[in-house]
Amino acid sequence: MNSASRDDRLPRYQRLRDDLAARINRNEWRPGEPIPSEAELGAHYGVAIGTVRKAIDQLVADAVLERQQGRGTFVRRARFNSSLFRFFRFQSESGERRVPQSRIIRRRSVPATSAVASALRIPVGEPVISLSRLRLIDDVPLLAEEIWLQQSRFAKILEIDTAEFGDLLYPLYEERCGEVVVSAEEILTVETANEMQARLLRLEAHAPLIVIERLALDLERRPIEWRRSRGPADRFRYHAEIR
Repeated sequence: MNSASRDDRLPRYQRLRDDLAARINRNEWRPGEPIPSEAELGAHYGVAIGTVRKAIDQLVADAVLERQQGRGTFVRRARFNSSLFRFFRFQSESGERRVPQSRIIRRRSVPATSAVASALRIPVGEPVISLSRLRLIDDVPLLAEEIWLQQSRFAKILEIDTAEFGDLLYPLYEERCGEVVVSAEEILTVETANEMQARLLRLEAHAPLIVIERLALDLERRPIEWRRSRGPADRFRYHAEIR
């Protein structure tokens, strides 16, 4: 079964699922594009339709693919920026929800520290791109962010004028570097603002901050980006629905 047979210990549908995920990760089918039909995939891999359907079911459950009635199965576009709405009130004075504006404060190439290397699963000292970013609504700072990217995968980020970055980074990663974020892991902690963070966020020194640490992953669950977003604790609001 082509490269899907790379681990014969796994069930056939799981091997097919992993092979399809790897092909999507290589941009054979890009976000928003359809994948071949179940019949076409079954013929290509030499497996039953039921096996193909079960593999696709897994990718749909993982939010990698989405079925569209009467149209087929498509590579899903990730919508991660909206997840921060769970944590902070990103809205104008009128109550309108908005995507914050972004301002790149600093961009540089640095050796990976032990913490960055551990998060991105790369050797200590390997070059990484470090971005410092401020996010605002109506010129009021809401989040101060530190972002790290493996330089070998994101070298083009160093060549782009920061004015072209826009307010969302994930589309930039996809368009300029061919790197697609499909999932993320987040950890929330609390700390107090240091002098620089207080100045950026226009807070009193040692004001309480909520820290959202996010590790963004590709389809093969390789780390793409590690970021820490810090915002005033008095603007923090967590919402979860449990069923």
